[in-house]
Amino acid sequence: MRNKKVLFIAQAAMIAAIYVVLTLVFAPFSYGSVQVRVSEALTILPFFTPAAIPGLFIGCLISNIMGGSILLDVICGSLATLFAAVLSYQLRSQKYLVAIPPILVNALVVPFVLYYGYHVNLPIPLMMLTVGIGQVISCGLIGTVLLKVLERYTKPIFHINQ
Repeated sequence: MRNKKVLFIAQAAMIAAIYVVLTLVFAPFSYGSVQVRVSEALTILPFFTPAAIPGLFIGCLISNIMGGSILLDVICGSLATLFAAVLSYQLRSQKYLVAIPPILVNALVVPFVLYYGYHVNLPIPLMMLTVGIGQVISCGLIGTVLLKVLERYTKPIFHINQ
């Protein structure tokens, strides 16, 4: 039992660290009304382990703080990632639907943060489109490729529990 807790914490910490590194390395693309946050490809990881849920949340939280985001973005952006990770975990039995929650949640939440928090003077529906396109690229395309590659080397937690 103790080894499972240690493994869970270690996996969550590694996911958080990788998320932060990818976000900061690709910082010019990670923030703003038109963004492709490469680290969001990791949002498929709840398919493999529930440790991805806190890992993605903490990684996003740290990335937003280190990236100089305002408090509204740190809180709402990180909670959006947490909510999307929980939904992705719940969809783990449908492999190709795992990337949908982070795409939709971020496309719905981030534009309001940009508009009200950063005072980006663009129509919210336009920002939903631009953020959504960025999420489709990072989660839908890169994330799905990552899912297929990781699937070759490990079995998702869903199959282990059956």
